[in-house]
Formats: sequence, structure tokens, C-alpha cells
Amino acid sequence: MPRSSQPIIEFVRLPDIPQEELVAHMSDPRVGTHMPLLTFSWDLEMAAKFVAAKEACWQRDGLGHWAFLADGRYVGWGGFQKEGEEWDFGLVLHPAAFGLGMPITRKALAFASEDPRIPFVTFLLPPSRRNLGALRRMGARFIGETDYDGTRFLKYRLETSGSVGAVSRTA
Repeated sequence: MPRSSQPIIEFVRLPDIPQEELVAHMSDPRVGTHMPLLTFSWDLEMAAKFVAAKEACWQRDGLGHWAFLADGRYVGWGGFQKEGEEWDFGLVLHPAAFGLGMPITRKALAFASEDPRIPFVTFLLPPSRRNLGALRRMGARFIGETDYDGTRFLKYRLETSGSVGAVSRTA
């Protein structure tokens, strides 16, 4: 049976990933290019604190960030984080997996469309991000600039009901 050209994408919890892999991923200078809040160095202690903080979101909100696997290999992390009354979606891929952003995002948005707590998702992007065509094709709309931890971000919103099917067909 011929294999699809797309890898099999899985979402697992962050504690399932060796912390050394997280450190290597987040220490790659290409990862920090569009992450203005990444102002510190990653080591095993930072990775442990990061995983604990993301797991606390799961405990508090019943949802949080995952590690992403492609054909069983760690390729990045991201997911949903509650910001006030909104669910923000973030994605941080390993440079070797930058091309997997849309398949992972589509899978996450399909998850969100099934969750009644998530009528829409937001995306916070630094102004350094210039290629925003995929967001627009998904149906996300720019709603303005916002300050997060003293840093300016561009904020987009995507309705999850009715738009996720279009995402799967067009992206």
C-alpha cells in the first residue's frame, strides 16, 4: 500500500518528550527568530519549569500545550492556552519541521471545533512575521495590536465553528 507523502501527526503530552530534546529545540537560534519573549537560555532546569507550567495549564483549564510528533519523531510543541476568556493557539516547530505548520494547525483546529469551550481561537504573532497568507486563507481576521508581557503582537481571530472544514480543504 503506498504511503502518503504527509507524515502521521500525533499530539502527546510534553512530559513524554526527553527534556534534552526540548533544550536542543529551543536553543536553536532559528527558533527564536520570531519569538520576542524568548530572552533567556534553555537548559534542563528551564525545560523542567516549562513542562511543569504547561502541565499546570492542563490541570487548571483541562487543555494546554502538546508535543507534536511526525512519524513518531518530536517536531515541536504548541497548542491552546487560556488567556482571559480566550483560547490562544501557538505553535513552535523545530526548524527541520517548519513545513508541517499547516497540517499540525489543521489538526489542532479540528480538535478546537469539537470542543464547546472554544468558539474561536486567537493567534498572537510578532510584527516580524511577514508571511501571514496561511492565516488569511484559514479565515482568520486581524483584530488589532496587543501588548503581551511588554511586547507588541499582532492579534488574529478565527471562529472555530464553520471555518475549520474550510481550513482542511483550502490550506
